[in-house]
Amino acid sequence: MTLESLKKTPTKGPPPRGESPATAGGTTLPEPPPSAEKRLLRHGMMPHMLCPGCGHGIVFEAMLRALASRYEQLDDVAFVAGIGCSSRVVGYIDACTLHTTHGRPLTFATGLKLARPELKVVVVTGDGDGLSIGGNHLIHAARRNVDLTCVLFNNEIYGMTGGQLAPTTIPGAYTSTSPQGNAESPFDAARLVEAAGATYVARAQSYRTREFEDLFLRALDHKGFSFVEVMTDCTEYFGRTNRLGNGADLLFSQARVEPAIDADLAGRSTLKEVRSTPVRPVLEMGVLHESSRPTLEESMKLSGAGS
Repeated sequence: MTLESLKKTPTKGPPPRGESPATAGGTTLPEPPPSAEKRLLRHGMMPHMLCPGCGHGIVFEAMLRALASRYEQLDDVAFVAGIGCSSRVVGYIDACTLHTTHGRPLTFATGLKLARPELKVVVVTGDGDGLSIGGNHLIHAARRNVDLTCVLFNNEIYGMTGGQLAPTTIPGAYTSTSPQGNAESPFDAARLVEAAGATYVARAQSYRTREFEDLFLRALDHKGFSFVEVMTDCTEYFGRTNRLGNGADLLFSQARVEPAIDADLAGRSTLKEVRSTPVRPVLEMGVLHESSRPTLEESMKLSGAGS
């Protein structure tokens, strides 16, 4: 190869300043097709406010993938949320969304479902929003068997308001309101809701998004109050405060609570230095309870309740 031919050979790398990749070198390249889930986003709301490595973002993307697999548009789906990092994600969904007061999304969602029983109503809440100030509304929505889906993001901390102790914080964990370590016993959110009368209860983790997608879709299909608790991680107020590492470390820590996965990870040379201390104790995953009984809308004989 001559020096002249080398000069004529195009080189790989970023285009010159001011030239987009789609028109680099004077050639118009086709834009890559957007992922299916991106069509369900409010692009004007981007960028989102979630921290790098936050488990909520991982779960949010999984929710969008699940929704995109079923809906072209979300005209017949409404999302309701309260206050917290998890509750903010509904604002990024291109659908009818209600951002309500702290702890009250299930009351708003109940009213919406009774007024418009033909809608699919999804509540997105957090462990502080849904189990602390909103705990009373959660158990009564389950008792009434309102036909809606509640997804509770559990990161064991108040992530938006200063890293305070939550009703799900594991014993011994340090928070801004438990500087000596948490001395309280945490709620088992899924079992609490099951005992209150929910007819579909499941638990997932942010490191296993495909399993979460399946459980979420099953919840949408269920007739009655469906509840999916998904274990996520707060990299800032929980991970940093308790010296548990970054987002990747927290995900690997979730994985290593399962012996089979731990053995596989420990056997890989590139992962031997990953912190193995579990963030939380082993909890049962998957569908924990499923049953059938009349919904509140059916008992009230509301039009559209059977849709």
